[in-house]
Amino acid sequence: MEPPSAPSRGTRVPWQKLLLAVSLLTFWNPPTTAQLTVESVPPDAAEGKDVLLRVHSLPGDLLGCNWFRGETVNASHNILLYVVDTQVTIPGPAHSGRETIYPNGSLLFQRVTLKDTGNYTLQTMTKNLRDAKSGSRCLEGNTGTLQGNVLYLACTEDLPKPIITRKISDPVENANSVVLTCEPQTQSTSYLWSVNRKSLPASARLELSLDNRTLTIHRVTRHDTGPYECETRNPASAVRSDPFTLNVLYGPDAPTISPSDSHYRPGASLRLSCHAASNPPAQYSWLINGRPQPFTQELFIPNLTLNHRGAYTCVASNSGTRLKKTTVKTITVSGLSLFPLLGPS
Repeated sequence: MEPPSAPSRGTRVPWQKLLLAVSLLTFWNPPTTAQLTVESVPPDAAEGKDVLLRVHSLPGDLLGCNWFRGETVNASHNILLYVVDTQVTIPGPAHSGRETIYPNGSLLFQRVTLKDTGNYTLQTMTKNLRDAKSGSRCLEGNTGTLQGNVLYLACTEDLPKPIITRKISDPVENANSVVLTCEPQTQSTSYLWSVNRKSLPASARLELSLDNRTLTIHRVTRHDTGPYECETRNPASAVRSDPFTLNVLYGPDAPTISPSDSHYRPGASLRLSCHAASNPPAQYSWLINGRPQPFTQELFIPNLTLNHRGAYTCVASNSGTRLKKTTVKTITVSGLSLFPLLGPS
């Protein structure tokens, strides 16, 4: 933490614009007096860190500064008093040992905790038309004028690393919707989602909850696998989850049979291969003129005859989606044999 006399890293702002919600209570303020402002350094109070409530534009005829816990000047809630003339610091009942007051009225919190969250009041005491008789009389307010700042200090803890959970482990394309949830749920936290390391695209199928903690993907497709990431943020930290990839079951699509050749001569070899986009990978079987063949992705016939003419059907099956798709290829066998009978020599 910088000493209070060091230049501020941030820009001085009036109390109305402070994150700590400062509101000024003035009992008397000369027209020529600059506006009393308070600056938090750093702007956000993170648990375990030091926070300085830096005071600016103190009146020139200052007798003392007094910090209280709460929204009112209550002696039982007094934290620290600083008396200008004697340079004496007097701890109050609410002093925990972690607070330090400086001559310019700034208050340092060391190792703030969640219990430090709340309202704090700064009371400044100035000389009126008379000189102060003693520090004790200043405390009673008999010889000075009073003005105060009521300050709300919100201490936030570091966030845990989020994880993404889902309700359906293996959604089926165009049949299921998926709900992704960013866990855990914490207070004063904002949630951000990304897919493929980019912001979520505009899509009618993507729906965020009011707090952005859950992402619903309606009628999921094979293009929605991700990876997805969620990020949690509060004034103290920002943490990103590990990438999460959806396992979307799809297919099989209509299979393709290769090669494209369909005309063969007797004696030639026939090698047909079948492929279909599918998750999980498709299982393949063949029919030749309606007759089942062994389960295989590649069909091989070494020596074609005229009897091998006909319809060759590839059947692709998906055990996950329980769907099947077929493609038929017609093979013709005609012409002279590639291996003519040899005549007598």
